[in-house]
Amino acid sequence: MTPEQALPRDFFDRPTLEVTRDLLGKVLCREVDNQVLRMRIREVEAYDGPSDKACHAHRGKTARNEVMFGPPGHWYVYLCYGMHWMLNAVTGPVDFPAAVLLRGCVEVSGPGRLTKALGIGRGEDRAIIGRSSGLWVEESGVVVPEAAIERTPRIGIGYAGKEWVDKPYRFVWNLKPEDE
Repeated sequence: MTPEQALPRDFFDRPTLEVTRDLLGKVLCREVDNQVLRMRIREVEAYDGPSDKACHAHRGKTARNEVMFGPPGHWYVYLCYGMHWMLNAVTGPVDFPAAVLLRGCVEVSGPGRLTKALGIGRGEDRAIIGRSSGLWVEESGVVVPEAAIERTPRIGIGYAGKEWVDKPYRFVWNLKPEDE
């Protein structure tokens, strides 16, 4: 793949933790008014299937989370605390509900700030991750070395119980000044 090439759907049809790690350094793209906004992905979190008590699909399929049970390569967008839209990429096989939350980019930190900066809301929920939807992920040509990745527990999931709270499912690219 070359830089500025949209990731194919099969990129997302892999184990969630692999997709999560591999999204670091890629470019989140949003077309608005015939302009393409591009931001390099820096922070992501995995939500890995029905046994993951922090995953929205842990208690089964609902109207809100049903996109997670469908084919990979779709956006799952939901409202958090009644005010922040959260952007997630659906991963893995059909009927294994899993997704990656995009928590931040080099240019914007925080999942609510990210969606606000890109004008993302309910309208993007269930859309295909691709240029046709106006919201996609591109290859950047940047290889993020393992030594530059910090794995930590996820944020804000105290309800999931200690076993799931402590899992290192949050991936952060610790940039050097020359990477920014």
